[in-house]
Amino acid sequence: MASWTVASLTELYNDSLPNLIFKAQQVHRQFHDPEQVQFCTLSNIKSGNCPEDCAYCPQSARYNTGIDTWSLPTLDEIKDQALSAKQAGSTRLCMGAAWREVREGKDFDHVLDLVRMVRSLDMEACVTLGMLNVNQAARLKEAGLTAYNHNIDTSPEYYSEIITTRTFEDRLNTIENVRQAGIQVCCGGIIGLGESLQDRIRFIQVLAEMDPQPESVPINALVPVEGTPLGEQPPIDPFDLVRTIATTRIAIPQAIVRLSAGRTQLSQEAQALCFLAGANSIFTGEKLLTTPNPGIDADHELMNKLGMRPMAEAPSQLVGAV
Repeated sequence: MASWTVASLTELYNDSLPNLIFKAQQVHRQFHDPEQVQFCTLSNIKSGNCPEDCAYCPQSARYNTGIDTWSLPTLDEIKDQALSAKQAGSTRLCMGAAWREVREGKDFDHVLDLVRMVRSLDMEACVTLGMLNVNQAARLKEAGLTAYNHNIDTSPEYYSEIITTRTFEDRLNTIENVRQAGIQVCCGGIIGLGESLQDRIRFIQVLAEMDPQPESVPINALVPVEGTPLGEQPPIDPFDLVRTIATTRIAIPQAIVRLSAGRTQLSQEAQALCFLAGANSIFTGEKLLTTPNPGIDADHELMNKLGMRPMAEAPSQLVGAV
Protein backbone atom coordinates (compact mmCIF):
# COMPACT_ATOMS: atom_id res chain seq x y z
CA MET A 1 0.00 0.00 0.00
CA ALA A 2 1.41 3.37 -1.03
CA SER A 3 2.03 5.96 1.65
CA TRP A 4 0.39 9.30 0.91
CA THR A 5 1.48 12.63 2.39
CA VAL A 6 -0.56 15.81 2.42
CA ALA A 7 1.97 17.30 -0.01
CA SER A 8 1.76 14.42 -2.50
CA LEU A 9 -2.04 14.32 -2.40
CA THR A 10 -2.25 18.10 -2.79
CA GLU A 11 0.01 17.97 -5.83
CA LEU A 12 -2.17 15.24 -7.30
CA TYR A 13 -5.42 17.09 -6.56
CA ASN A 14 -4.11 20.31 -8.14
CA ASP A 15 -2.81 18.69 -11.34
CA SER A 16 -4.45 19.76 -14.58
CA LEU A 17 -7.84 18.09 -14.89
CA PRO A 18 -6.90 16.10 -18.03
CA ASN A 19 -3.80 14.73 -16.29
CA LEU A 20 -5.65 13.98 -13.05
CA ILE A 21 -8.48 12.13 -14.80
CA PHE A 22 -6.00 10.22 -16.99
CA LYS A 23 -4.13 9.03 -13.89
CA ALA A 24 -7.39 8.10 -12.18
CA GLN A 25 -8.55 6.17 -15.24
CA GLN A 26 -5.31 4.21 -15.36
CA VAL A 27 -5.79 3.13 -11.75
CA HIS A 28 -9.51 2.54 -12.19
CA ARG A 29 -9.07 0.22 -15.17
CA GLN A 30 -6.45 -1.79 -13.31
CA PHE A 31 -8.95 -2.84 -10.65
CA HIS A 32 -12.42 -2.21 -12.06
CA ASP A 33 -14.55 -2.47 -15.19
CA PRO A 34 -14.88 1.18 -16.32
CA GLU A 35 -18.25 0.47 -17.97
CA GLN A 36 -19.96 -0.87 -14.84
CA VAL A 37 -21.54 1.01 -11.94
CA GLN A 38 -22.98 -0.62 -8.85
CA PHE A 39 -26.53 0.50 -8.14
CA CYS A 40 -27.34 0.66 -4.42
CA THR A 41 -30.52 1.64 -2.63
CA LEU A 42 -30.59 3.42 0.73
CA SER A 43 -33.50 2.80 3.09
CA ASN A 44 -34.16 5.12 6.02
CA ILE A 45 -35.23 2.54 8.60
CA LYS A 46 -35.45 4.95 11.55
CA SER A 47 -35.91 8.66 10.87
CA GLY A 48 -35.18 11.67 13.04
CA ASN A 49 -34.90 12.38 16.77
CA CYS A 50 -31.14 11.77 16.80
CA PRO A 51 -29.36 13.34 19.80
CA GLU A 52 -26.20 14.16 17.82
CA ASP A 53 -25.45 17.71 16.61
CA CYS A 54 -23.98 17.00 13.15
CA ALA A 55 -24.25 20.42 11.51
CA TYR A 56 -25.32 19.04 8.13
CA CYS A 57 -28.00 16.61 9.31
CA PRO A 58 -31.76 17.29 9.25
CA GLN A 59 -32.34 14.20 11.44
CA SER A 60 -30.81 15.83 14.52
CA ALA A 61 -33.36 16.47 17.26
CA ARG A 62 -31.57 19.77 17.90
CA TYR A 63 -32.73 21.35 14.64
CA ASN A 64 -36.17 22.24 13.34
CA THR A 65 -36.14 20.87 9.80
CA GLY A 66 -39.70 19.59 9.46
CA ILE A 67 -38.77 16.05 8.44
CA ASP A 68 -41.04 13.08 9.04
CA THR A 69 -39.99 10.74 11.83
CA TRP A 70 -40.65 7.03 12.22
CA SER A 71 -39.43 3.93 14.02
CA LEU A 72 -38.17 0.64 12.60
CA PRO A 73 -40.23 -0.87 9.75
CA THR A 74 -41.49 -4.43 9.57
CA LEU A 75 -39.59 -7.22 7.81
CA ASP A 76 -42.20 -7.28 5.07
CA GLU A 77 -41.87 -3.53 4.44
CA ILE A 78 -38.11 -3.80 3.96
CA LYS A 79 -38.49 -6.99 1.92
CA ASP A 80 -40.78 -5.13 -0.48
CA GLN A 81 -38.25 -2.28 -0.72
CA ALA A 82 -35.39 -4.69 -1.30
CA LEU A 83 -37.21 -6.62 -4.02
CA SER A 84 -38.19 -3.39 -5.79
CA ALA A 85 -34.59 -2.17 -5.56
CA LYS A 86 -33.27 -5.46 -6.91
CA GLN A 87 -35.71 -5.37 -9.81
CA ALA A 88 -34.48 -1.85 -10.64
CA GLY A 89 -30.87 -3.05 -10.76
CA SER A 90 -29.58 -2.55 -7.20
CA THR A 91 -27.30 -5.22 -5.78
CA ARG A 92 -26.90 -3.63 -2.34
CA LEU A 93 -29.48 -2.44 0.16
CA CYS A 94 -28.14 0.04 2.73
CA MET A 95 -30.23 0.61 5.84
CA GLY A 96 -29.72 3.72 7.95
CA ALA A 97 -31.03 4.34 11.46
CA ALA A 98 -30.72 7.76 13.09
CA TRP A 99 -29.11 6.51 16.29
CA ARG A 100 -26.12 7.85 18.17
CA GLU A 101 -25.09 4.29 18.99
CA VAL A 102 -26.33 0.74 18.84
CA ARG A 103 -28.08 -0.42 22.02
CA GLU A 104 -28.83 -4.01 22.89
CA GLY A 105 -32.48 -4.98 22.87
CA LYS A 106 -35.41 -5.63 20.57
CA ASP A 107 -34.53 -2.86 18.10
CA PHE A 108 -31.04 -4.20 17.47
CA ASP A 109 -32.42 -7.76 17.29
CA HIS A 110 -34.87 -6.53 14.66
CA VAL A 111 -32.04 -4.95 12.63
CA LEU A 112 -30.25 -8.31 12.70
CA ASP A 113 -33.41 -9.91 11.29
CA LEU A 114 -33.52 -7.25 8.56
CA VAL A 115 -29.92 -8.04 7.63
CA ARG A 116 -30.66 -11.77 7.43
CA MET A 117 -33.69 -11.13 5.25
CA VAL A 118 -31.79 -8.90 2.79
CA ARG A 119 -28.97 -11.42 2.51
CA SER A 120 -31.53 -14.17 1.82
CA LEU A 121 -32.50 -12.21 -1.31
CA ASP A 122 -28.93 -12.54 -2.64
CA MET A 123 -28.19 -8.85 -2.12
CA GLU A 124 -25.40 -7.15 -0.22
CA ALA A 125 -26.57 -5.72 3.10
CA CYS A 126 -25.05 -2.58 4.59
CA VAL A 127 -26.18 -0.73 7.70
CA THR A 128 -25.29 2.54 9.38
CA LEU A 129 -26.42 2.62 13.00
CA GLY A 130 -23.97 4.95 14.73
CA MET A 131 -21.31 3.74 17.14
CA LEU A 132 -21.08 0.05 18.02
CA ASN A 133 -18.86 -2.16 20.12
CA VAL A 134 -16.95 -5.33 19.30
CA ASN A 135 -19.70 -7.70 20.43
CA GLN A 136 -22.36 -5.88 18.41
CA ALA A 137 -20.13 -5.96 15.35
CA ALA A 138 -19.68 -9.70 15.82
CA ARG A 139 -23.46 -10.18 15.97
CA LEU A 140 -23.88 -8.22 12.74
CA LYS A 141 -21.22 -10.39 11.12
CA GLU A 142 -23.00 -13.55 12.29
CA ALA A 143 -26.24 -12.22 10.74
CA GLY A 144 -24.43 -11.96 7.40
CA LEU A 145 -23.82 -8.22 7.17
CA THR A 146 -21.72 -7.32 4.12
CA ALA A 147 -20.59 -3.84 5.13
CA TYR A 148 -20.95 -1.26 7.88
CA ASN A 149 -21.06 2.41 6.96
CA HIS A 150 -19.43 4.82 9.39
CA ASN A 151 -18.11 7.97 7.75
CA ILE A 152 -15.32 10.14 9.14
CA ASP A 153 -17.10 13.08 7.43
CA THR A 154 -14.14 15.45 7.15
CA SER A 155 -10.57 15.98 8.34
CA PRO A 156 -9.57 15.37 11.98
CA GLU A 157 -8.69 19.06 12.26
CA TYR A 158 -12.08 20.34 11.00
CA TYR A 159 -14.23 17.66 12.59
CA SER A 160 -15.08 19.57 15.78
CA GLU A 161 -16.46 22.44 13.66
CA ILE A 162 -19.09 20.05 12.34
CA ILE A 163 -19.79 17.67 15.25
CA THR A 164 -19.25 18.07 19.00
CA THR A 165 -21.31 15.18 20.40
CA ARG A 166 -18.74 12.55 19.49
CA THR A 167 -15.04 12.69 18.67
CA PHE A 168 -13.08 11.77 15.60
CA GLU A 169 -11.47 9.03 17.69
CA ASP A 170 -14.94 7.63 18.43
CA ARG A 171 -15.41 7.26 14.69
CA LEU A 172 -12.12 5.44 14.28
CA ASN A 173 -12.91 3.11 17.19
CA THR A 174 -16.16 1.99 15.60
CA ILE A 175 -14.41 1.42 12.27
CA GLU A 176 -11.82 -0.73 14.05
CA ASN A 177 -14.57 -2.76 15.73
CA VAL A 178 -16.16 -3.37 12.34
CA ARG A 179 -12.84 -4.43 10.87
CA GLN A 180 -12.10 -6.81 13.74
CA ALA A 181 -15.44 -8.53 13.16
CA GLY A 182 -14.51 -9.24 9.54
CA ILE A 183 -17.13 -6.91 8.06
CA GLN A 184 -16.31 -4.71 5.08
CA VAL A 185 -15.76 -1.06 5.96
CA CYS A 186 -17.76 1.61 4.13
CA CYS A 187 -16.20 4.92 5.11
CA GLY A 188 -16.14 8.28 3.39
CA GLY A 189 -17.46 11.75 4.04
CA ILE A 190 -18.90 15.01 2.81
CA ILE A 191 -17.39 17.88 0.88
CA GLY A 192 -18.83 21.37 0.85
CA LEU A 193 -19.01 21.74 4.64
CA GLY A 194 -16.96 24.92 4.54
CA GLU A 195 -13.73 22.96 4.86
CA SER A 196 -10.43 24.16 3.36
CA LEU A 197 -8.58 22.38 0.58
CA GLN A 198 -6.13 21.11 3.20
CA ASP A 199 -9.04 19.64 5.17
CA ARG A 200 -10.26 17.86 2.05
CA ILE A 201 -6.79 16.47 1.40
CA ARG A 202 -6.42 15.33 5.02
CA PHE A 203 -9.81 13.61 4.79
CA ILE A 204 -8.56 11.59 1.80
CA GLN A 205 -5.23 10.92 3.51
CA VAL A 206 -6.86 9.47 6.63
CA LEU A 207 -8.93 7.10 4.49
CA ALA A 208 -5.94 6.13 2.36
CA GLU A 209 -3.77 5.41 5.41
CA MET A 210 -6.28 3.00 6.95
CA ASP A 211 -4.83 -0.50 7.00
CA PRO A 212 -6.50 -2.19 5.28
CA GLN A 213 -8.13 0.53 3.23
CA PRO A 214 -11.94 0.76 3.16
CA GLU A 215 -13.64 -1.49 0.62
CA SER A 216 -16.21 1.23 0.01
CA VAL A 217 -15.77 5.03 0.00
CA PRO A 218 -18.90 7.19 -0.35
CA ILE A 219 -18.17 10.77 -1.44
CA ASN A 220 -21.09 13.05 -0.62
CA ALA A 221 -21.64 16.63 -1.72
CA LEU A 222 -23.44 18.60 0.98
CA VAL A 223 -27.14 19.09 0.36
CA PRO A 224 -27.93 22.15 2.50
CA VAL A 225 -31.14 21.72 4.50
CA GLU A 226 -32.97 24.71 5.95
CA GLY A 227 -32.90 24.63 9.72
CA THR A 228 -29.47 23.05 10.04
CA PRO A 229 -26.36 25.14 10.82
CA LEU A 230 -25.14 24.52 7.26
CA GLY A 231 -28.50 25.30 5.68
CA GLU A 232 -27.17 28.40 3.91
CA GLN A 233 -23.93 26.82 2.71
CA PRO A 234 -23.32 27.53 -1.02
CA PRO A 235 -23.23 24.52 -3.36
CA ILE A 236 -19.85 23.03 -4.17
CA ASP A 237 -18.18 23.53 -7.52
CA PRO A 238 -18.70 20.25 -9.43
CA PHE A 239 -15.04 20.31 -10.47
CA ASP A 240 -14.08 20.11 -6.77
CA LEU A 241 -16.18 16.96 -6.51
CA VAL A 242 -14.52 15.50 -9.62
CA ARG A 243 -11.05 16.27 -8.24
CA THR A 244 -11.94 14.74 -4.87
CA ILE A 245 -13.19 11.55 -6.52
CA ALA A 246 -10.16 11.26 -8.81
CA THR A 247 -7.72 11.77 -5.96
CA THR A 248 -9.61 9.24 -3.86
CA ARG A 249 -9.58 6.72 -6.70
CA ILE A 250 -5.80 6.99 -7.08
CA ALA A 251 -5.10 6.86 -3.34
CA ILE A 252 -7.60 4.03 -2.62
CA PRO A 253 -7.43 2.04 -5.86
CA GLN A 254 -9.43 -1.08 -5.02
CA ALA A 255 -12.37 0.60 -3.28
CA ILE A 256 -15.82 1.02 -4.72
CA VAL A 257 -16.03 4.83 -4.82
CA ARG A 258 -19.65 5.85 -4.39
CA LEU A 259 -21.00 9.06 -5.91
CA SER A 260 -23.51 9.63 -3.14
CA ALA A 261 -25.54 12.62 -1.91
CA GLY A 262 -25.79 15.76 -4.00
CA ARG A 263 -26.37 14.27 -7.44
CA THR A 264 -29.50 16.36 -7.98
CA GLN A 265 -27.19 19.40 -7.99
CA LEU A 266 -25.11 17.89 -10.82
CA SER A 267 -25.80 17.92 -14.53
CA GLN A 268 -25.54 14.66 -16.47
CA GLU A 269 -22.24 15.93 -17.82
CA ALA A 270 -20.87 16.52 -14.31
CA GLN A 271 -21.94 13.04 -13.24
CA ALA A 272 -20.22 11.61 -16.32
CA LEU A 273 -17.01 13.38 -15.30
CA CYS A 274 -17.32 11.79 -11.86
CA PHE A 275 -17.46 8.35 -13.48
CA LEU A 276 -14.44 9.21 -15.61
CA ALA A 277 -12.68 10.26 -12.40
CA GLY A 278 -13.23 6.81 -10.89
CA ALA A 279 -16.65 6.73 -9.24
CA ASN A 280 -18.27 3.35 -9.81
CA SER A 281 -21.36 3.30 -7.64
CA ILE A 282 -24.47 5.43 -7.19
CA PHE A 283 -27.48 5.34 -4.90
CA THR A 284 -30.79 5.01 -6.70
CA GLY A 285 -34.24 5.99 -5.52
CA GLU A 286 -36.10 9.24 -4.95
CA LYS A 287 -34.39 10.05 -1.63
CA LEU A 288 -31.16 9.51 0.25
CA LEU A 289 -32.49 9.30 3.80
CA THR A 290 -34.11 12.77 3.80
CA THR A 291 -32.56 14.60 0.83
CA PRO A 292 -33.61 14.41 -2.84
CA ASN A 293 -32.00 12.03 -5.31
CA PRO A 294 -32.51 11.34 -9.03
CA GLY A 295 -35.12 8.68 -9.72
CA ILE A 296 -34.31 5.25 -11.14
CA ASP A 297 -35.57 6.22 -14.62
CA ALA A 298 -33.11 9.12 -14.74
CA ASP A 299 -30.29 6.81 -13.66
CA HIS A 300 -31.03 4.25 -16.36
CA GLU A 301 -31.31 7.05 -18.92
CA LEU A 302 -27.87 8.33 -17.91
CA MET A 303 -26.35 4.84 -18.09
CA ASN A 304 -27.78 4.39 -21.57
CA LYS A 305 -26.43 7.74 -22.77
CA LEU A 306 -22.96 6.86 -21.49
CA GLY A 307 -22.99 3.29 -22.79
CA MET A 308 -22.50 2.08 -19.22
CA ARG A 309 -24.47 -0.49 -17.27
CA PRO A 310 -25.36 -1.44 -13.72
CA MET A 311 -23.33 -4.29 -12.23
CA ALA A 312 -25.32 -7.48 -12.60
CA GLU A 313 -23.62 -8.92 -9.52
CA ALA A 314 -22.47 -7.29 -6.32
CA PRO A 315 -18.72 -6.59 -6.13
CA SER A 316 -18.39 -9.05 -3.24
CA GLN A 317 -19.61 -11.78 -5.58
CA LEU A 318 -17.22 -10.98 -8.43
CA VAL A 319 -13.96 -12.82 -8.94
CA GLY A 320 -11.09 -10.75 -7.57
CA ALA A 321 -13.47 -8.32 -5.88
CA VAL A 322 -12.37 -6.37 -2.83
